[in-house]
Amino acid sequence: MPLSGLAPGRTSFRWHMGKAFFGEFDNTDIQDADISVEAVVGKEGKDIYLDLRLDGSVKVICDRCLSEVELPVEAAPRFVIRFDPSAPEMEGDREVLVAEDPSVIDLHQVAYDYVYMSLPIQRTHPEGACDPDTVRFLGRETAEQPCEESPFAALGRLFDKK
Repeated sequence: MPLSGLAPGRTSFRWHMGKAFFGEFDNTDIQDADISVEAVVGKEGKDIYLDLRLDGSVKVICDRCLSEVELPVEAAPRFVIRFDPSAPEMEGDREVLVAEDPSVIDLHQVAYDYVYMSLPIQRTHPEGACDPDTVRFLGRETAEQPCEESPFAALGRLFDKK
């Protein structure tokens, strides 16, 4: 995103992040993505502010059934852009983003990081929406063996004398 030549006031930039974007990071978690990104840059004197908005969804592998699950992505970080690497991490309610080049700032890593931070730790389908064939093999309920009340019940059977 260009910084040099920005007129005072607000300027908007928009782009799309898809599967190819995450492939650039050698990402193996995100199978596909459809994310709209809007960056609103405000210039007031020497100060440059950036409001980023990420909206859309990503497809990842479900931790429970190993099928694809689509998860929403929503993030709206706010930054102040500084050119001094020793700048504090926060200024008011804005995170400080240090630009190495005063003429341009690369937001690829920032957008990538905020997509990841918006994902839940456990990436699963809603309860009951997992692949039924896989769930059957997880031991929740099979035709031969009904669901156990305790996951340790199977260990107890190891010591049963026949």
